[in-house]
Amino acid sequence: MILKDLLEKVNIVKAEADMDIEIHGISFDTRSLKAGELFVAIRGIESDGHDYIQEAVEKGAVCVICEQPPDIATPYILVENARKALALTSAKWFGEPAQKLKMIGVTGTNGKTTVTSLIKNVLEKCTGGTVGLIGTNAVMIGNKELPAERTTPESYEIQQLLAEMVSAGCEYVVMEVSSHALCLDRVHGIEFEVGVYTNLSQDHLDFHGTMENYAKAKALLFTISKAAAINLDDEYAQIMIDSATCPVMTYAIDNGDADLVAKSIRLHAEKVDFCALMIGHLHRAELNIPGMISVYNALSAMSAALLLGFDIESISMIMKTCGGVKGRAEIVPVPRDFTVMIDYAHTPDALKNIIKTVRGFAKGRVVTLFGCGGDRDREKRPLMGKIAAELSDFVIVTSDNPRTEEPGEIIEDILAGIEGKKPPRRVIENRREAIHWALENTQPGDVIILAGKGHETYQIIGKDKTHFDEREVVAEYFIGNP
Repeated sequence: MILKDLLEKVNIVKAEADMDIEIHGISFDTRSLKAGELFVAIRGIESDGHDYIQEAVEKGAVCVICEQPPDIATPYILVENARKALALTSAKWFGEPAQKLKMIGVTGTNGKTTVTSLIKNVLEKCTGGTVGLIGTNAVMIGNKELPAERTTPESYEIQQLLAEMVSAGCEYVVMEVSSHALCLDRVHGIEFEVGVYTNLSQDHLDFHGTMENYAKAKALLFTISKAAAINLDDEYAQIMIDSATCPVMTYAIDNGDADLVAKSIRLHAEKVDFCALMIGHLHRAELNIPGMISVYNALSAMSAALLLGFDIESISMIMKTCGGVKGRAEIVPVPRDFTVMIDYAHTPDALKNIIKTVRGFAKGRVVTLFGCGGDRDREKRPLMGKIAAELSDFVIVTSDNPRTEEPGEIIEDILAGIEGKKPPRRVIENRREAIHWALENTQPGDVIILAGKGHETYQIIGKDKTHFDEREVVAEYFIGNP
């Protein structure tokens, strides 16, 4: 493809390049760059692509897109925003795949993975077709699963995945859209058929600074959507509604003014059921995932499907066949008279939700084992400690992904929120040892919540990512202790 065609939608400040030059690919990472490609210098959180322009040219980049003139002699295109340029050129390179798909974006702090999975299931069963999914757990094209490195990939990777989904015959793609992705223009140029908002609780303040900024970042989704489904019970709902440039459908449990309301809710150990009420319709709905948060997740998915034109009768029937996803209230089989549950809860609100869910069916003690990630929002650590202490019968504080922070210092931040609380606690820094200790000291009827890792099968210590699957850690305990 020639350069001028690739740059068709890009806002160019200055062009110091032959616009008819042939481009053989696009790269934003010199480690994978090949000769003949266009190099886009984007500014990241930890590094700046402008520092790698010389390396890109030495590797054979034929042109550079950048926000400041390069220090070396090379053809370049100057732009105001290289991230937007990467998104637009990537879309052009892959044949504008998003325009051939009906995109559904889900944003919020908690529930995104479950909601996207529910929407995918509903759409597949309503249409009989192949539905794509881009999310935290995995990327899926129908039943084909690909690994996912982060909630929302970089824009080039997104466009590449969307092109694969078009080739596979997908009509719909459901996507988790993180606040980082919205702020960093990873979804720039994509118009969503429906945008869904689940909730907002403290997370990522190391990046956004304040909850208001975090909310405004999430709200960007509703400026690029044709319709919005918003949780009216959430305290930040009005920011989402005010920001929306599209029609809004609301859902709620507590707020009767919502367009879709859950009534007569019944919580069970293995599922929830409720009456879904909207003007002119009342249908009994059921979801095979426990906890009040599951009612909200069901309402999110139902609202999205309704906005896409499907009828509530079909949606309700399909919802009854849907189950949970890996790492979300996931029960791990054990050969003893107690329960082990793995959950991704890594925010204060998510931790509160999962402990309250377990409280609803636990016959014995609720034992919560958790840590907090390093190089991330420190303010949430004592909050999570406080929640665990107030709602659990026993608390085990350990490591999560400490990254470049000292695990002991992270634990001290957590313990600051536990001081003065009644439940007994134990601190075991090594997560494998902590899990084994919990299993060794559990009583009949107890429920152990392993919170924070969820679907992750690794642990990041320093800058090293090592294999760590909590399911395997539980299984290895029972091999040595039959």
